[in-house]
Amino acid sequence: MSTIAIISQKGGAGKTTLAIHLAATAERAGAISLIVDTDPQATASQWAEWRKGAAPEVIDGAPPRIAAKVAAAKAQGADFVVIDTPPHSDSAATRAIEVAELVLVPCRPSAFDLAAIRTTIQLARLVGKTAHVVFTAGSPNAPRIYDDARELVTGFGARCCPVILPDRAVYRHASAQGATVFELEPDGKAASELKQLQMWAREQLNMSACSHGMEAAR
Repeated sequence: MSTIAIISQKGGAGKTTLAIHLAATAERAGAISLIVDTDPQATASQWAEWRKGAAPEVIDGAPPRIAAKVAAAKAQGADFVVIDTPPHSDSAATRAIEVAELVLVPCRPSAFDLAAIRTTIQLARLVGKTAHVVFTAGSPNAPRIYDDARELVTGFGARCCPVILPDRAVYRHASAQGATVFELEPDGKAASELKQLQMWAREQLNMSACSHGMEAAR
């Protein structure tokens, strides 16, 4: 089973949108996906209610129960678990990072958002994990902005995901309907970008699994 933690100490970074769509992309690829919603605002859980039982499944989990929820998901046959964490919560983020093979930090490519992720990156480092920043909700036609943002993130000691999820109206339309972009625009740009992101994430998870296997063999 693969586990991804979506963390950011800043609100409005797009954590839930990323969590929902990563799980949905994996589900479409044949995996049994699950979202663990640890945010008291329960945005992912509300989205799941609007879906009326359609996959991916969303369960709630208080921060102290994250590890237990992930273990239970594995025992019940889940292939892919995404942990959606609240902003301004070191405890939830730390517990999610501890159980995850891949840590993703969604971030808008703006000065204020970039400055705010330093704390999140440091938190991951303290747990012994490398954070990967996923740029979200920026302009789809401003490559210089992303180049500058990548340089800054690298200076913070994090890595950048090569796939960008720019601002697209379909995300807002989908969320309001309890849907995903695949259901509204299956052949659209957002769907294509998400598939690329899933492929990249799978590569990182495979690398993580190989690394753990080598450590266990020593």
